[in-house]
Amino acid sequence: MRTIKIFDTTLRDGEQAPGCSMDLKEKLELALALEKMGVDILEAGFAIASPGDFESVSEIAKVIKNAIVVSLARATMKDIDVAYDAVKHAVSPRIHTFLATSPTHMEYKLRMSEQQVLDTILQMVKYAKGKLNDVEFSCEDATRSDRNFLVKAVQAAVDAGATTINIPDTVGYTTPSEMSDLISYLLENVNGLDAVDLSVHCHNDLGLAAANTLAAINAGATQIETTMCGLGERAGNAAMEEVVMALHTRKDIFPVKTNIDTTRIYPVSRLVYSIIGMQTPLNKPIVGTNAFAHEAGIHQHGVLANASTYEIMTPESVGLTTNKMILGKHSGRHAVEDRLKDLGYTLTKEEMDELFTRFKALSDRKKTINDSDLEALVLHRIATNGAPWKLDRFTVNSGNYVACSAVVRLSHEGQLYEEVALGDGPIDAAYNAIDKIMNVPEHKLEDYTIQTISEGKDAQGEAIVKLGCCNRSYTGRGLSTDVMEASILAYINGMNKLL
Repeated sequence: MRTIKIFDTTLRDGEQAPGCSMDLKEKLELALALEKMGVDILEAGFAIASPGDFESVSEIAKVIKNAIVVSLARATMKDIDVAYDAVKHAVSPRIHTFLATSPTHMEYKLRMSEQQVLDTILQMVKYAKGKLNDVEFSCEDATRSDRNFLVKAVQAAVDAGATTINIPDTVGYTTPSEMSDLISYLLENVNGLDAVDLSVHCHNDLGLAAANTLAAINAGATQIETTMCGLGERAGNAAMEEVVMALHTRKDIFPVKTNIDTTRIYPVSRLVYSIIGMQTPLNKPIVGTNAFAHEAGIHQHGVLANASTYEIMTPESVGLTTNKMILGKHSGRHAVEDRLKDLGYTLTKEEMDELFTRFKALSDRKKTINDSDLEALVLHRIATNGAPWKLDRFTVNSGNYVACSAVVRLSHEGQLYEEVALGDGPIDAAYNAIDKIMNVPEHKLEDYTIQTISEGKDAQGEAIVKLGCCNRSYTGRGLSTDVMEASILAYINGMNKLL
C-alpha cells in the first residue's frame, strides 16, 4: 500500500474563513493536536500577511517536531524571504509558493502573459530552492487552466527543483471524473512529475471537494490538502475527516493508507469548533451530533441486532466513546484523568492540576458530570489561561418593571476595578459595565449565542460572542452552570483577545 501524505491547512486556509480567526495560543494548541493526530505536513499560515501571522508561523515552527511546517508565499522574492524567516526554525521546514495559471487569473488579476508566468515560476521556485530543499509549487486555479499551458507551468516548476506540485481546484469548479483525468494527463505529459509528490487542494463550492480529492488519489496523487471540519474560504475545503475515513472504510476502492490516528478525529474536531466559536452541525459527516444517532424504529432494531446494518464505521474508530462511569464530587483525580484519556485528551501535570480544581468546583454545582462537561472544561482552559482581565464578581438586577442594572468587578494585574451600568436587559447592562472598565477601542457585538452542554436543569451553559473591531472578528467563550456568568465570561474572553 502506498501512503498518502496529509497536508493540513486548517491554520492557513481554514483560518481565512470569515469568523474563523484564531489567536496565537489557539493556533499553537491546534497545531500540537494536529501533530499528535498524525498529519504529515502542517501549513502554519501566510507569513507575510501580517506581523501576527509571521509570529504564529514562527512559533509553530519552533514547537512542531514530527511534521513538516509550511508557510505560504506568493511567487515574489519578498514573500519567499519572509516565509523562509518564519519556518527556518522548524525541524522540517517547507516553502509553499504559488502563481495563477488560468486565463481568467492571468488576464484580470496578474495582468501577465503566459511567458511571463512561466518565467516567474522558474525564477521563483529556483529562488525558494536556494533557501530550502523542500519547496512546493501550486498552480492557482489549475482546474480552469488550459491543459497544454498547465503542463508547461508544472514542467517549469519541476525543472526548477520543486519537490511537490499542487493542483488546486481553487474555486471548487471541477468534477471527480475531470479531476481524475487531469491528474492522469499531467503524470503522462510532465517529465519527472512521477519523481516528486503530486498534490491536490480542492474547494467545496459544489459540494464535491472530498469526492474530487478521492478521485485524484486513485489517479495517482500522493499528497492531499485538507482542513479539519472542511473549514476554508467560501464553502470551505475538502474535510480531512471525510477523506481519511473514506480511505479507511473503503480499502477495496482505495488501496492506500495514511498516517492519521483516526481515534483522534472527534476530539480534534471538537477543539476546532470550540476555538472558532461554532456548534458542530448536526448532520456533519463523521463528527456531527447525529453521525451515529438512530431514531427510526427500523434503524434502531437493525443497529441493536448488529451495528453494521446501519453503521459503516464504529464511533470508536473516530474517537467517539461511551462510558457508564459516573463522575461527581466524590470522584478522584485518577478517575477524571483516566476518562479524559479515553476521550482523547492528554494533559500535562500542571494542566491537570488546574482542570481538576475546576472539576471540583463544577461538581459542587452539578450532581453528575458527563463527557460533554469534561470536554468543555478542557476546551475552555485554552480560552481563559493567561487572560489579563478576569471576572472577580458580579451582581445583576433585572425585572419586567425595573430598569436592568449590573455591577461588575474585574481583576487586572492584582488590582480590582468595579463599575455599574444600565442596559436594555441584564446582559446588555453587564456588557456596558465591562466596557466602562476595560476602555477598549470602538467595537460592536456582532453575535451572541448560548447553548447547553448537557441535559438537565443543572447543565452547563456555553456562551459564545463575536466582537467586531478594525475589520476583524474576535470570538469569546464562557462556560458556567449560571448562564449570566457564562455570558459575562464570554464577553471578557472576547475583549481580552481584542485588546
